[in-house]
Amino acid sequence: MLKTLRADFSIIFDRDPAARNWLEVLFCYPGLQALVLHRLAHWLYVLGLPFIPRLISHIARFLTGIEIHPGATIGKSVFIDHGMGVVIGETAIIGDFALIYQGVTLGGTGKESGKRHPTVGENVVVGAGAKVLGNLLIGNNVRIGAGSVVLRDVPSDCTVVGIPGRIVYRSGVRVNPLEHGSLPDSEAAVIRSLVDRIESLEQQLKSLIPQPSASLTSVSDFHSAFPTLNQTSHVAVAEKNQLAVATACQLKDKAIQEFFDGTGI
Repeated sequence: MLKTLRADFSIIFDRDPAARNWLEVLFCYPGLQALVLHRLAHWLYVLGLPFIPRLISHIARFLTGIEIHPGATIGKSVFIDHGMGVVIGETAIIGDFALIYQGVTLGGTGKESGKRHPTVGENVVVGAGAKVLGNLLIGNNVRIGAGSVVLRDVPSDCTVVGIPGRIVYRSGVRVNPLEHGSLPDSEAAVIRSLVDRIESLEQQLKSLIPQPSASLTSVSDFHSAFPTLNQTSHVAVAEKNQLAVATACQLKDKAIQEFFDGTGI
């Protein structure tokens, strides 16, 4: 356990540029303090000791604002940054080198028994305020954007954003663990596609409606000026325009459908 605590201590200097000396980290980092108390509580919990592990967990919550159930399994070199409001459930499993920001919840979705909390892989980043709920499997090297709500399994090497969380493929572009501002906005992209679709349909509709000249002052003049409005040639033009609309919107259909399907999540 001492080796694990040493790894928890040293990883802070790699992940947090504000960490300047060991004394500051030891006394002023609630994430480290919560992990120290949790590892003690977890050791006693595994031994089957009643009450005491929960009491230690409650004291840690009071001192740090971080609530970790003694039954949770946490790997080495895990860093809880700031940590206020973090909640980690009883059957949660967190892999090595995970980075967890404030306000994160690794919780359940009901009163079911057994494994009911997430299993988080190695080198995972969970952004501020993110919620991962249920007996989910989060793969290695996953990035969960701030404020996201993850309700389904996530494969390794993916970035998840949104409510509910959806996988966003970055085309091989690496996302730095601390650069939450560089996460893509999938909702904005889909809304933009829908707006473009509406604008395209409006333009096509305008092309189907003949515009009368200023000299046409009555309904009879209008019909006289456009005697073939409802004839076959007009229908052919309308069908041609409809085909153009369908072709122009085909690529946007894919983006919209991927959004509603969760892009593979």
